[in-house]
Amino acid sequence: MNKQLKHLLMGALVLPAFMNAQPVSDEAALRAIADNILKQPVTQFVGVTTKKVYNSTAEIPKGEDVRFMSPLSEWHYSNGVLDMSLIRLGQYLNEPKYIDYARKHVAFGFDNHAYFKNTFRNDRKHWHWPFGQLWNFKELDDCGAMGAAVVNVYQFDKRKEYLTYMENAANHVMKGQHRLADGTLCRTFPREMTVWADDVYMSVSLLSQMGKHTGETRYFDEAAKQILQIADYLWCPEKQLFYHCYYTGLKRTGVAFWGRANGWITVSLGMLLEVMPESHPKRAELIQLLEKQIVGYSRYQNANGMWNQLLDKPESYDESSVTAMFVYGVAKAVNHGWIDGRYASIARAGWKAMKETQITADGHFKNVCVGTGISDDLPFYYNRPVGENEKHGLGLILETGIEMMKLTARK
Repeated sequence: MNKQLKHLLMGALVLPAFMNAQPVSDEAALRAIADNILKQPVTQFVGVTTKKVYNSTAEIPKGEDVRFMSPLSEWHYSNGVLDMSLIRLGQYLNEPKYIDYARKHVAFGFDNHAYFKNTFRNDRKHWHWPFGQLWNFKELDDCGAMGAAVVNVYQFDKRKEYLTYMENAANHVMKGQHRLADGTLCRTFPREMTVWADDVYMSVSLLSQMGKHTGETRYFDEAAKQILQIADYLWCPEKQLFYHCYYTGLKRTGVAFWGRANGWITVSLGMLLEVMPESHPKRAELIQLLEKQIVGYSRYQNANGMWNQLLDKPESYDESSVTAMFVYGVAKAVNHGWIDGRYASIARAGWKAMKETQITADGHFKNVCVGTGISDDLPFYYNRPVGENEKHGLGLILETGIEMMKLTARK
């Protein structure tokens, strides 16, 4: 049999199976992603030089440097997003194994962080040391999203040290973090007193969950204040998008309408509005801001349903985390009745694109931009690498899928 005929016959055998394949359900797609996450060794360390695996710090020989076996073990804001999303998925599907993942991850941190605190060497930033962000609050990244995750885990495991951590983390956001003269949260590096869009989520995630947990209005007040004031600094009326940052010293914005930065504001609004009392005086203004943002970013959705790494630059690559965040924002707002149901088509187009092109059959989520700081040049953003199962996207796609299942159930 010649090679050309062999290829034709193989294609004839494969094509019908492909054409007759049934569309994957939303639940099946999310379970594939979540089950793939559960396969990761989230509660193990490995020796940097010896490559020996340790299940706890009690097993680590004196003087041996170790790292996490998986980046999903880290105490990083993306891990906080993931923990919360798996709890929500477990609750929605009545599947305890997903909730247990978050419980184990948080417990792993609290059971082992003291070892690393006691052996920390000041030859690196604290976030480059295992669990360094658990015991060292310097920026909102250190405690915002992971603090929110601990609040969510606390409903299952009432450990005293969890409660102490929650209160300390909330105190840092409320009183310890650097602020501008008007009270807006800001960062001290890599530029002094810079306002970041990302920090809406890094603060509001924890504030919203502490408000829900305690019932104290002050957390909702502060969350609303930060969203609205940061939005004032970053909103561009001409583009109907948010800049990534604002330089206080220069009294100007940055150069980029980075996708995920805009997405953090979307997700924060949804997270806060879901738990904020209906009677809160800022609630209507926040809903108006969310709808304004949705209308703005809907103008930049591509024909294939995706959004770009740089929202106003169609030549920049399709980026999956911002697409997930924007779909989440629309679906959640429609599900809760905050905006008209006709907006749902925006979410459905984006979700269809991700299911068909970005989520693999074995539960991998593709084309997620890696962690990205601020920069003064657009090529920095254009050329940021993307990853498959990159940690910044996993929690976001799960949250989005939950909202899309709810949206579908509304029909």
